[in-house]
Amino acid sequence: MDGISDVAVGVKRGSDELSMYNSPNTGMSGLSDGASNGSDSKKLRVEEAPPSRVIHIRKLPNEASETEVIALGLPFGKVTNILTLKGKNQAFLEMGTEEAAITMVNYYTTVTPHIRNAPVFIQYSNHKELKTDATNQRTQAVLQAVSAVQSPSSDVQDVLAAVSSPVLRIIIDNMFYPVTLDVLQQIFSKFGTVMKIITFTKNNQFQALLQFSDPTNAHQAKLALDGQNIYNSCCTLRIDFSKLVNLNVKYNNDKSRDYTRPELPAGDGQPALDPTVAAFSKDSNSLLGALNPLSAAAAAAAAAGRVALAGQAGSSGVLLVSNLNEEMVTPQSLFTLFGVYGDVQRVKILYNKKDSALIQMSDSNQAQLAMSHLNGQKMYGKIIRVTLSKHQTVALPRDGLDDQGLTKDYANSPLHRFKKPGSKNFQNIFPPSATLHLSNIPQDVTEDDLRLLFSNAGGTVKAFKFFQDRKMALIQMSTVEEAIQALIDLHNYNMGANQHLRVSFSKSTI
Repeated sequence: MDGISDVAVGVKRGSDELSMYNSPNTGMSGLSDGASNGSDSKKLRVEEAPPSRVIHIRKLPNEASETEVIALGLPFGKVTNILTLKGKNQAFLEMGTEEAAITMVNYYTTVTPHIRNAPVFIQYSNHKELKTDATNQRTQAVLQAVSAVQSPSSDVQDVLAAVSSPVLRIIIDNMFYPVTLDVLQQIFSKFGTVMKIITFTKNNQFQALLQFSDPTNAHQAKLALDGQNIYNSCCTLRIDFSKLVNLNVKYNNDKSRDYTRPELPAGDGQPALDPTVAAFSKDSNSLLGALNPLSAAAAAAAAAGRVALAGQAGSSGVLLVSNLNEEMVTPQSLFTLFGVYGDVQRVKILYNKKDSALIQMSDSNQAQLAMSHLNGQKMYGKIIRVTLSKHQTVALPRDGLDDQGLTKDYANSPLHRFKKPGSKNFQNIFPPSATLHLSNIPQDVTEDDLRLLFSNAGGTVKAFKFFQDRKMALIQMSTVEEAIQALIDLHNYNMGANQHLRVSFSKSTI
């Protein structure tokens, strides 16, 4: 193989053309165009160049980005310039000091660096600096953006994983109603091509892994979206880089999607639908600002393929609950459980089918919220089924007619959680979980008192923790079913002196 005498390492002002340095020895003798992109399988003969703060990187994958190349140098110090030679699968990286470059080369002689799972080769360049156009705004922007990820304590591998990953890990706090895969795609695609999304629940929190086509897009999305609310005052995005560089999606459904492979089967989940997302008004506090925080629940649930959109059959706010334990269930128990997700107006256990009940919520958004959280949960030992009813309202018994207490009107109940606009309860709606949040605890009530009270509800208390002011606490039961039972039995329990215990599901674990 012939040696190369000319290596392009500069950019003309305002031009993408490469200017040339004439260098008799670039430290790359024995390197040809064929070898540079990895197509030559012969072992490369590389002559050592003396230490320099400019590093020469070879055998880059075709799709490697500037961000990924910069990430190789970041753990060792400031990166001051970069030049990528796309056609040759090479790059030059200029470090702030020669010491940083020496540390980098020494490290990578013992640990082979990888970009996109492919090994790359690193050596000193014969050039002492990169004389590129310093005003190249795009290069400087990339350098600044990537440097922002680095903190002095960053571990080498962590920094490499972070800035070279096109995959973001997303956690959603204050998830007032379901955030769907399609809503995430809609928000994140503003920053680049979203290729894959996987959603899951971990530690009682909705999480997602989202893969962009390029790590730079992932970085820009993180900078712009971390800490933002999807809807007014709720559904807050917490975003980090994932250590994964590629997601393996097996099914296209409401929980996972590979946008590059539309032919994938649906698996066990709901088939992927094109969501007819309701029109959202823009708002300064949210990404998909909704005038009424509840009004987006319909669109969110519909996008998940769970329910009909408002205006279609079953948008009344009445739920049909079936497979109930007819020996145990009462209108009051249904009022308490479904009241976690909305203000229950009326409950009717069906006279001729006592394992089924109609529950009328304040509106269709609350009905969809309750359905998405409670369908498939266990109540009194049976897995309940929750669907939207065709009924528009739940009728009360005619005057004088005794229906054995199977129908109850709760329209004027003082126990509605969502009567007050802007109540904190709106921000603390979570799926059923083994950990319960207790509030309104009298000052003289002890941990032992509460442990005993909740054990008597028929469960095992696994853990307990008071908040600092002792007016609130977390209590963890051994199962979600036990926690549901405890909430039904003990929400609004009179603790004495007319102080009533407040119980709700928590996103925390103890």
